[in-house]
Amino acid sequence: MRHPVILLGPQRTPALDAVVHSMDLDGQIATITAGWQEREPDDEELDDQLDGRGVNLSLYERWLDVQERDQEFAAAERRLRALLDDVQQLYLLRLDHGLRAVYDVQQHGDPAPLHANAVTEAIEAVRVLDEQHLERISDVHNQFYQRWPPHERPVIAHHRAEVARLLEDTAALVITGGHVGVLVTTMHLFNVSAALDAPVIAWSAGAMALTDRIVLFHDRAVQGPGNPELYGRGLSLLRGVVPLPHASGRLLLEDGARMSVFARRFAPARCVLLEAGTRVDTDSEGSCPVGTRVLATDGRVSVLEAA
Repeated sequence: MRHPVILLGPQRTPALDAVVHSMDLDGQIATITAGWQEREPDDEELDDQLDGRGVNLSLYERWLDVQERDQEFAAAERRLRALLDDVQQLYLLRLDHGLRAVYDVQQHGDPAPLHANAVTEAIEAVRVLDEQHLERISDVHNQFYQRWPPHERPVIAHHRAEVARLLEDTAALVITGGHVGVLVTTMHLFNVSAALDAPVIAWSAGAMALTDRIVLFHDRAVQGPGNPELYGRGLSLLRGVVPLPHASGRLLLEDGARMSVFARRFAPARCVLLEAGTRVDTDSEGSCPVGTRVLATDGRVSVLEAA
């Protein structure tokens, strides 16, 4: 069954209560704050926004319990993380060269048709690199789970059963921000997507964790603009969308050439800007309503219009 997926902008000024009331939800609402890591239990304000109906799935606490009680699996998982870090670093080296080539070709200034084709080919080379990276990450994960099937580990199986029980009668699932890697790791480990049969509301890293391709980006870092990078696959509950939380604060939106490369690189997925006050009602297929602000392939911020 397809359920709505609602993406929100940053919740520094919370608007979750209004969203929940507009959905006319009846019953308890599951929450995931694992991205906050050690602050996972500090969810009083979140629960207030849910009229006291929040039920925290405590995924980070469950993950720590697995680390303590299944040390063999925990050691294997640490080796997995180290291997994935190496894979990511090698990808970033190649990505830097690929994007430098794109930007150099952009600035070359050849006659229009030849220049446009060269830019397209350079971007396509980066797209191929991205897909190869995702395949390599998937292969690493598949090999790990074949060697260490989570459902055969008693501690993990116990937590999975508890999470499934908590999700069974939930009216919705709310996923907050924080560390996207921790969110994805814990939601995968405890099989959240398989047990979920309810609408999802998410923002910031929580929105990114729902997608089939997690894109990390920061053009305004202290050390200078970084290359947008593929981190891996999320839960794939949301396809065809690249959420861009804090877009105006993290992207050089005024740099049309750079933004065009960003949008073209991840097309046909829509790059959706999630600013304070944003609400985008979508679904698993990534349909977005009229009025959604997106990054167009020409590098400009545009608003979706009726077909």
